[in-house]
Amino acid sequence: MTDARPLRADARRNRDTLIAKARELFAGGCFDLRFDDFAKRAGVGTGTLYRHFPTREALAEAVYHEEITAMCDRARELRTTLPADEALAAFLRDVVDHLHSHQGLARTLATLMATRSGALAEGGRALHEVVADLLADARPGTFRDDVGAGSVMMALQGICAAYDQPTHRSDADGVITLVLAGLRRPAQ
Repeated sequence: MTDARPLRADARRNRDTLIAKARELFAGGCFDLRFDDFAKRAGVGTGTLYRHFPTREALAEAVYHEEITAMCDRARELRTTLPADEALAAFLRDVVDHLHSHQGLARTLATLMATRSGALAEGGRALHEVVADLLADARPGTFRDDVGAGSVMMALQGICAAYDQPTHRSDADGVITLVLAGLRRPAQ
């Protein structure tokens, strides 16, 4: 949710507290919690909850936005600290780790997909951009030119869609291994 004017410090703290508590609860699988109980668990009034987030989906979008921002920041950090091919590999594996450790968020994302949330499209564009940057860095001499960020994103979307499978973690690691192998230029 983007406000036209900056929030007062106390309103900003309340909003951040609600998002942090929702992230924790979603990660723990508590998406079905009564919406008013998010306020209670965050230690704020229900009026504060509804003022910032009129619906559960609005709260989920805010959590998703922060998660995407953190992942994009991580990609940028990796670009400055690792060789290009290692940065891409580390980022893709970080995404899998993040999904695994925040499985409840996958359900939240599924809900957002069902509502055709604009937040998903915005987040998808941001992730696509960092993946494209990581790929561009790694291309000279290492990765093929004929496979783009869209293909990598499709693999990540498949991993996200299969979050509820019993072997999700090991299968997701396998998909990342396949993607990275497929991106490498054949040995001369």
